Amino acid sequence: MEFKHLDVTSAFEMQHQQDAIMLDIRDPQSFKASHPQSALHLSNETIQEIVADLDYDRVLLVMCYHGHSSQGAAQYLVNQGFETVYSIDGGFDAWKRANLPTTTS
Repeated sequence: MEFKHLDVTSAFEMQHQQDAIMLDIRDPQSFKASHPQSALHLSNETIQEIVADLDYDRVLLVMCYHGHSSQGAAQYLVNQGFETVYSIDGGFDAWKRANLPTTTS
């Protein structure tokens, strides 16, 4: 099984209409400064806990800065047994350019 690609607008719609979970893999400082609303921060420190808490049939949306690193993380999640995983093309940079909602933490 492999992950799929998704544009930011479709990711936003999935997040709100299908209860998909957004996983932001950018560094902690960038995540704290701004991230998609309701996104979880996925890092080497949090991955085991987050993976253990998620249902394998939930839709996962993986975001990085520009859409490159998220592909490796998305494939890792597929390899862990998650059924529907998307890498968000263009990453957070495209999310901001599309004026999609963000928040801070």
